[in-house]
Amino acid sequence: MNIHKKIISMEEVAKLDGSGFSLCYGHFNLVHPGHLRYLHHAKNNNKKLIVAIRSDKELDGENFGQHYTEMERSASIANIHIVDNVVILNELSIRGLIGLLRPSKLVLGKEFELDRNEQTSFAIEEIRKYNGSVDFHAGETHYSSSNLLYDSVLDIEEVKKNSFRKICNLHNVSYDDLHCKIQNFSNVNLLVIGDTIVDNYVACDAIGMSAEAPVLVVEELGNREFIGGAAVVASHVRSLGGKCFYMSVVGDDQQANSVEKVLKDRGVDVNLFSDKSRPTTYKTRYMVDNQKLFRVSRIKNHQISSEIEKDIIKKLTKLAPKLDGIMVSDFVYGVITQSVLDEIRSLAKKFNIKLFGDLQCSSQVGSVLKFQEFDLITPTEKESRIALGDNESGIEWISNTLLKKTSSKNMLIKLGSEGFIAYGNRNPIQRQNFPALTINPVDVAGAGDSLFAAMSISLSSGSSLVEASLIGSCMASLAVKEVGNMPISKYKLSKYIQEILK
Repeated sequence: MNIHKKIISMEEVAKLDGSGFSLCYGHFNLVHPGHLRYLHHAKNNNKKLIVAIRSDKELDGENFGQHYTEMERSASIANIHIVDNVVILNELSIRGLIGLLRPSKLVLGKEFELDRNEQTSFAIEEIRKYNGSVDFHAGETHYSSSNLLYDSVLDIEEVKKNSFRKICNLHNVSYDDLHCKIQNFSNVNLLVIGDTIVDNYVACDAIGMSAEAPVLVVEELGNREFIGGAAVVASHVRSLGGKCFYMSVVGDDQQANSVEKVLKDRGVDVNLFSDKSRPTTYKTRYMVDNQKLFRVSRIKNHQISSEIEKDIIKKLTKLAPKLDGIMVSDFVYGVITQSVLDEIRSLAKKFNIKLFGDLQCSSQVGSVLKFQEFDLITPTEKESRIALGDNESGIEWISNTLLKKTSSKNMLIKLGSEGFIAYGNRNPIQRQNFPALTINPVDVAGAGDSLFAAMSISLSSGSSLVEASLIGSCMASLAVKEVGNMPISKYKLSKYIQEILK
C-alpha cells in the first residue's frame, strides 16, 4: 500500500468504524526499537492500528527542540507495515480524536499509568465514557532482532546506511565535518582505568557427538590471544590518534607481562599494579568457524586491597593535570572501588576533566548508577533496567529516569543489533537513534569497547553528541567485522565513513 494513502484527514477518520481499532499517540520524532515494541503490542490487541501524531505547531509551542516535520514523522510511521492509518493532530486534540473515532482501545506506555499530563488524562476520560479500554504497556522487552528472518543481509544493511545518511542530513553533518573531527583526536590526552582482560580464541573443528555422553566433540586447531577489557579501550584511543595513559590491576603472571608489552608497543603509557591475590583475568572462547561454542573464564573479582587502592589514587593525582578526560571501563572485577571513583570525580572537578563511564555487568553484580555527574555513560538497555529495577516501562522513560538519577550530561542506551540511542541532558532533552551498520557480525565481543573509545575521544576533542555518535556507530561496525579485539586506526575509520556517505 502507498504509505501516503495511510495518512488520513479528520474527514476520513469520521468515516471509520473505530470499534476494531487500537489507538497510539505521540510525537514519534525518533522511531526507535522501543516504539516498534509498543506498536506491535497495540496491533496485537485489535485488527487495526491507527497512530495519532502530534502536530508541528504543538511541538513548537512546547519548545520541543529540533524535530522532523509532521509529514516526515507521519510518513515514517506509515512506512511500518503493521500500522493501518496515521492522522496528524493539527485540527483536533487527542481527546477530540477519540470522541470522533471511538476506538476500542487506547494504548499508552507503562509510565503513563501513574504519571500523566492533562491531555493524556482527558483522553483516558473520553475513551472511558463509552466503555472503551486503556492499556498501559510499552511492549515486550527483548534484546535480539529477528530481521534476518525476513530480509537479506545486504538489503538490511542498505536500509541502515540510508538511515545513517538521513541522520547526517537532518543535523547538517558531512563527511568533511566528521573527517575534520577525527583529525582533532591527536590533540587529546585521555586516561583509561579499569579491568584488564586477556581473551584467548581457540579455533576448533567439529568432529561430532561423543559415544559416551551427549557431548559435542571438537578438535583444537590453534589459538590466538587478544588483550581485552579496559586494555583494548586504551588501544583504540591510541590507534585513533589520542595520547593515552592506562591504569589497571593485574596478576603476578605471564599474561600481565604480555599485556604490558602489547600496550607499550602500541604507544600506550602503561601503569599496571600487581596483585598476587588474583590472576590476570583470562577468558577462553572455543569456536567452530565464527560460531562460539562456550567460554571458560579464569577470574577473581574481589575488591583490590587498600594498599593498591592508595597507590592508584596517588598515581591518579599525579596524572590528573595532564588529562582532558578519564575513561572508567568497569567490568566489576574489583578495580573500580568507591574510593577510587570518588577520587576520580574529585580530580575531574578540580582540573575540569571530562568523565566517561562504561560498566559491563552481564555476569557480575553492578549498577551504572555509581557513575554520578559523568559527561557520558554507556549502559545497555538490560543494564539500565537492572539499575532501575524496571523491566516494563518504555525505553524513553527508562532513559530519562537514568539521566535524571545519574545527572549525566550525555548517555547512550545500547540496543545490541538495533544500534543505540544517544541522549543529551539538555532542556529539552536531545535524542537520536543510531543504527547498527553491520547486520551479521563476526564477533560482537568488542563492539561496546570500540564505541566507548570513539565516543570518549570524540567528545573530548570538541565533537557534538551527534557527531560523536556518528563516528562511534562506524567504529562499532568495523569492530564486529573480525574475530578478536583489534585496535582500529583513524585512517580506517575515516575511510569507512567516506564509503557510507559517498
